[in-house]
Amino acid sequence: MKTLSRVALVLVIIGAINWGLIGFFQFDLVAALFGGQDSALSRIIYSLVGLSGLACLPLLFAPLGESKTDTTRQNYGQSNYATEFGEENDMTDINNQAKQSDTQSSQTYKPTDSNQSDDQM
Repeated sequence: MKTLSRVALVLVIIGAINWGLIGFFQFDLVAALFGGQDSALSRIIYSLVGLSGLACLPLLFAPLGESKTDTTRQNYGQSNYATEFGEENDMTDINNQAKQSDTQSSQTYKPTDSNQSDDQM
């Protein structure tokens, strides 16, 4: 299916270039190359370009950035949550170190009651 989509896209591009030449310069490239608009070969080319346009219609309704012929996504459903700038930091070590330092500081720090020291004087 991927090859068929590529061929259809190439034919649609050829048709678009031909229509551009007709619109800007009143020159039909397909007719000039294949013996006029009424020749059998020109009619076959026109028909293939028209069918290719129909074959490319699903691309119009595909979500942006995704298509059936998209070969850039090779992860097959494996999500990658990394940023575009590089790998994300593993914050578990930092959190564990913070918890350990909190427990150590709470064990060593014992607040004195100022009222109690005033009463003893």
